[in-house]
Formats: sequence, C-alpha cells, structure tokens
Amino acid sequence: MEYIQLGKSDMRISRIAFGCMSLGDDYAGSENILHRAVDLGINFFDTADLYAKGLNESMVGKALKPYRQNIYIASKVGNQWRADGSGWDWNPRKDYILEQVEGSLKRLQVDHLDLYQLHGGTIDDPIDETIEAFELLKQQGKIRNYGISSIRPNVISEYIKRSNIVSVMMQYSLLDRRPEETCLQLLQENNIGVLARGAVAQGLLINKPPKAYLNYSPQEVEKAAAAIQKISNSKRNAAQTTLRYVLQHPAISAAVAGIRTIQQLEEAVGAVQTPALNEKEMAALKAAVVVNKYEQHR
Repeated sequence: MEYIQLGKSDMRISRIAFGCMSLGDDYAGSENILHRAVDLGINFFDTADLYAKGLNESMVGKALKPYRQNIYIASKVGNQWRADGSGWDWNPRKDYILEQVEGSLKRLQVDHLDLYQLHGGTIDDPIDETIEAFELLKQQGKIRNYGISSIRPNVISEYIKRSNIVSVMMQYSLLDRRPEETCLQLLQENNIGVLARGAVAQGLLINKPPKAYLNYSPQEVEKAAAAIQKISNSKRNAAQTTLRYVLQHPAISAAVAGIRTIQQLEEAVGAVQTPALNEKEMAALKAAVVVNKYEQHR
C-alpha cells in the first residue's frame, strides 16, 4: 500500500480508502471484509450518519474497534432523517451538527472522529455558522479535522476562503472529469486533499451494460468503457485502470472505493501496485470522451 499526507492534516492515509456505504447488512461478512482491508494496508474508512440510518456507522465501529489505534475513521453530517422515515432534508445548522456528532461517536465507539465532513452543501447555506460548528468540535477534541463532501465549485471555493478544511470528497472518473476544469487545481494550490469517489462510474466503466450517465449518451459511455478495456491487461484489469486514472492526478490524495466483496477489495488494493498509465494510455483515455464541465453551481 502507498500512503500520502491528507492536505494540511497530520494524517497519512492509504491511497485506497474504504467507502463503507457499499457494505451490506450482513455483519459477519462485512466484518471479514473490513478486517481484511486493514490487513492489506487500508487505514482510512469513510462512512456517514445517513447510511442505513446510522446502522452503517454502528457496524463499522464494532468491526474496527480492535484496530482503532492504527486507522482513521471519517464520517459525515448534514442530512436529517424525517420523523416518519420517508426521506431526509438538508440541515447544515450549527446546533444540528453539534447534536449529531454525539450519535456518530457513540455508534462508531470512538471518542473522536479523525475527519468529520459536511455531507453536501449549497451556496445558500449559513456557511459561517457551519464552520463555527466544526471549529468548536475541534476545540472540544471531538474531531481532529473537518472537510466537505461536495461537487459544487461555488461551495468548494467558499470553504477554501473561509474555513480550515483539510479535504474535499468529490466524484471523479473518466466519465466525470468536471473537477479537472478548476476544482482540482484550486484545491491542490491550497494544500487541501481530494478524496475521489466513483472511479468506476457505477460500474459502467468496467462491467455494467451502457446507459446514459450525466450528460453522456449510452454510446459515449460504451466508448469510454471500451477505451478502459483496451489498455487493461493481465497486469492491470479494468477496475484497476479506472483507479489508476484517478490516482494519477496530482491533486488526488486517495480513491474512495465502494467495496462489497473480498475480490473487489483485493482488486482495489492491487491497483496501487499495477503499472502506472503512461502518457500514450492517458491520452487515449482522455480522447475517448468529450470532457464534461459543471453547468451549475459555478
């Protein structure tokens, strides 16, 4: 495994991070996968209070408790479940964040979170109030660092200007190159780590039948997947090629892989040991699809 400093934090995280949302509700199976991940060198695990209404945090906390001293645990806040369970509403208020961290700490069986992330965000949020909440939690020792999970350039820009975020989690893949336009360079210049999710584009880049994705037609998606397959081989399979594409951007700290099986885990971890994409291969991938850009939230 390779490790890298996450932005301005003191955390050296594995370049493959474990996205816990993909875990099912079978505790024994999930525990086995999480323990194997630690054995293979993954030391960064990302969950959220939203996932399975907190049950994901509980499962992750229980499974990883024996390894707590050697790993980093990240969670997210901001999506408030309705009382009737019909869905959730956005709530970035200070009092809500201060209240919800207590539940996450309890479910995860920890006395602090290594990274606490705002799980979304809009330009109309009370941003300074949200930042106050995270700064207070740092002072109280309940979190070590904070960041945001957002794809919105205008929101990201405001947090860069106004806060001490150490990371931004965002979707990034060959089929979603929107971050390349401005966000990745801006974050790199400000020494803010990028946690990239969605490298396989819901599986469309590796094994799922083509369908429309973002602004791409099924035909364009198929062309992108074909480009991935063409430069993949016995030393680097298609899933590993998608991860390599993401990891080779200098702004990316880690790829957050959604892992459901031991095979997926071992493939993801193996990606860091596969041959890097050379200039010709990178050019072939980038030429396979027209680069997309953010039409909103600019």
